[in-house]
Amino acid sequence: MSEVSIYRDFLKSNIGLTDNISDRKKKIPHPQLQKNIDKSDIIINLPSVSELLIKDRDIYNCIKKRRSRRMFSAESLSVEELTYLLWATQGVEKVLPDNSRIYRTVPSAGGRHPFETYLIINNVDGIEKGIYRFLSLTNQLIFLFYDEDYVEKLNKYTFGQKFIGQGSVVFVWSCIPYRSEWEYNISAHKAILLDAGHMCQNLYLACESIGLGTCAIASYMQKEMDKFLKLDGDEEFVIYLAPVGKCKK
Repeated sequence: MSEVSIYRDFLKSNIGLTDNISDRKKKIPHPQLQKNIDKSDIIINLPSVSELLIKDRDIYNCIKKRRSRRMFSAESLSVEELTYLLWATQGVEKVLPDNSRIYRTVPSAGGRHPFETYLIINNVDGIEKGIYRFLSLTNQLIFLFYDEDYVEKLNKYTFGQKFIGQGSVVFVWSCIPYRSEWEYNISAHKAILLDAGHMCQNLYLACESIGLGTCAIASYMQKEMDKFLKLDGDEEFVIYLAPVGKCKK
């Protein structure tokens, strides 16, 4: 069997065939729905989501107009626009009483949602430049650190795609695989990739609805991006990027 065929078999993997040996079936406690924070962390409260921002309420138009946008203006995003995009991609609709599952504005196999949302903020009104993580359970941002060379590093770590660093904010989604592996064992990994696509498509449509642009990015240096966000690269690692900004006219 060729190497290509092996990877094709991965795409054909069937959820349900191996979950009988999952940690859930073994009665092992479920993983946390969100990473912990420290009491000393700087927390920023975000405003409530407002539908008043929406410029195009026609879902047909949003789907038809959806494009990958790579030319951004220097105009800033409002914190309300950022909050809307965070809600559209990882907004919380319901958490089960035992905190075992979460239901969001995007689908995820088994309600596992194995992602964390990091933001490289460059030009958002009222929020200092820096790297943040979204706390979806409380609709807050946690400030992580500032790196004055972040644009140069983004350019390098995405193989010279300079438009990424020109966005007002870059969404960087990490994956914590065990959240899904707990439920589905080795068949979790196909579901994780599908879930990532659902999430980023919501970002595209949400951007179209409020007159912003974005572009999904899967071409990046894995180890370097993980190290940049101070992830261990095994239990948590970068899986997807997407810059967002006002489109140049």
